[in-house]
Amino acid sequence: MNNISERLAGLSEESAVLIALYDQDDRLQYANAAFRATYALEPEETPLWADLMRRNTQAGKGTIIKATDFETWLVSAQSRRGKLPFRAFETDVADGRWFWMTETVQADGWMLCIASDITHIKTSERDLRQDRDFALRASQTDELTSISNRRFMMAALDSMVARQASAESASGCTCIMDLDYFKRINDQYGHQAGDGVLIDFARRVQPLVRRRDSFGRIGGEEFMLILPDTTLGQGELIVDRILKAVRGARPIRSAPTFSYTCSAGLAELRPGETARELYARADEALYHAKQSGRDRLKIVA
Repeated sequence: MNNISERLAGLSEESAVLIALYDQDDRLQYANAAFRATYALEPEETPLWADLMRRNTQAGKGTIIKATDFETWLVSAQSRRGKLPFRAFETDVADGRWFWMTETVQADGWMLCIASDITHIKTSERDLRQDRDFALRASQTDELTSISNRRFMMAALDSMVARQASAESASGCTCIMDLDYFKRINDQYGHQAGDGVLIDFARRVQPLVRRRDSFGRIGGEEFMLILPDTTLGQGELIVDRILKAVRGARPIRSAPTFSYTCSAGLAELRPGETARELYARADEALYHAKQSGRDRLKIVA
């Protein structure tokens, strides 16, 4: 067995295929020589994926990011990254090569990335595929906040329920969050300021959720958080951090004392429960949070 492991490690290191392994926090834990060369990594470096993308973009290396605002692109990318057990897509790198990349995610959040050079494929076919991928991303992304939209989130909720059913486990939570008194914000400060508050909320929540979690805007000032393999107690800690972070926000420059809050309803998936039923219970918990004073989390077991 040791000989097989050593041979596999040697072949991975020497392969022209790019191979990388990220942990549940999206920190690089292994990269072979081809991956390190492509992404300008020293042998012992273990950066977070977001930091690696940011550094390479600033240096004109690694993946080509076709966006005028890198941080907005990053939020959108993180809202999709690691949310499915398997994902495949095409990507360009700065040295002119074109790769077919796959992401395989374990239940605990560890991710294996493998990329093969497909530069030889005809440019016309490449353009068609890239247009298709762009259209797919656009159909899953909220235009204002750049996080996942309702379509993506409902599919993610169905996926979590299906996975838990097949695994005969009820572990997993859903949280619905709603910004408090949002109409007053629009009425007092204008709709542009209101949009700014929605964007601020998305930017504050995204760094607080784990890579395997899904976070998106499902309508107006309402957002949803899907927490696979998570107990009610664990989910409560995550949502409490979100509520605390939001309380400290001051997103309107013209009104430096302005602050806002949100209310949240959290429900844990029950054995045999449907996605619709789980959503309804989280929505009921949100209603109770609103009725009992807002700026709080209510939980239904």
